[in-house]
Amino acid sequence: MAPPRYRGAINIGFQLCVGIGVLSANLINFGTEKIKDGWGWRISLAMAAVPASMLTLGSLFLPETPNSIIQHSKDRHKAKLMLQRIRGTSDVQQELEDLVEASDVSNSIKHPFKNILHRNYRPQLVMAIAIPFFQQFTGINVISFYAPILFLTIGLGESASLLLSAIVTGVVGTASTFISMLMVDKLGRRVLFISGGIQMFLSQVVVGSIMATQLGEHGEISKTYAYLILLLICIYVAGFAWSWGPLGWLVPSEIFQLEIRSAAQSITVAVNFLFTFIVAQTFLSMLCHFKSGTFFFFGGWVVVMTVFVYLLLPETRNVPIEQMDRVWREHLFWKRIVGEKS
Repeated sequence: MAPPRYRGAINIGFQLCVGIGVLSANLINFGTEKIKDGWGWRISLAMAAVPASMLTLGSLFLPETPNSIIQHSKDRHKAKLMLQRIRGTSDVQQELEDLVEASDVSNSIKHPFKNILHRNYRPQLVMAIAIPFFQQFTGINVISFYAPILFLTIGLGESASLLLSAIVTGVVGTASTFISMLMVDKLGRRVLFISGGIQMFLSQVVVGSIMATQLGEHGEISKTYAYLILLLICIYVAGFAWSWGPLGWLVPSEIFQLEIRSAAQSITVAVNFLFTFIVAQTFLSMLCHFKSGTFFFFGGWVVVMTVFVYLLLPETRNVPIEQMDRVWREHLFWKRIVGEKS
């Protein structure tokens, strides 16, 4: 439903609200933990019913999208009225015609999972696999795990370390996501991807170098270097939060044509969950064996994904979703695979 010129900001607004929700939940959990007689976790769990109720109630008032109306009821007049309502103008005929054309193409495809394997959908298939894969290999899980340990090194207790690490990374991440929301439709997706990748890579290399040279025989590090690493972690989290964090979901949501969107989005989510599981299961062993090399390992992947974006990902800023196929036909590399529109 979002207009193309605001689509990035509105989509990332979802990620921003998730960040605020996670930060709020961490603060609530920390507060209710202090409640005695076993009531803390019950209160924390019960409070989750508040946003759940708001979502449920709000869903009752959600209108159908013009796209959905065209695809299911075929009522063009109703779709036009809805389009006029959400766009705030009566001049929507051209957009309506684009939606109808895209819907006709979509309805002509009976087997989206078979069709996405065709040559003319090759770039979308590559992105549906590569983007969620790369998002999990940025190394964000390494940072999330290591931050509480650094707070322990500084001299804080275990509970305070968990809280402060959640607050610091949560505040930095949420603020950076807000910056991404403001800039994504002005600078474009590729600029944020590449700048965030460079920022994450440099942070990981410096953190890995400090750990490699400063960790003692017992795996300890001085407070001075612990503070420095915490600063670098904040820089890393900021880079992730305005690039691969929100854009890892934004770009797949807008690059697929209607006729393959259901299949492509399913592949994207499945790949994301798969590699979330793999990284979570292997991370501790990797950290024990690689130690500081873990940061260089993920830093290497950040280089690969940044080069991948630079060479293979077209800019999708301000492109209507129903016209998204043209960005592949105009791309220097993909146009040789997709070919001209027949």
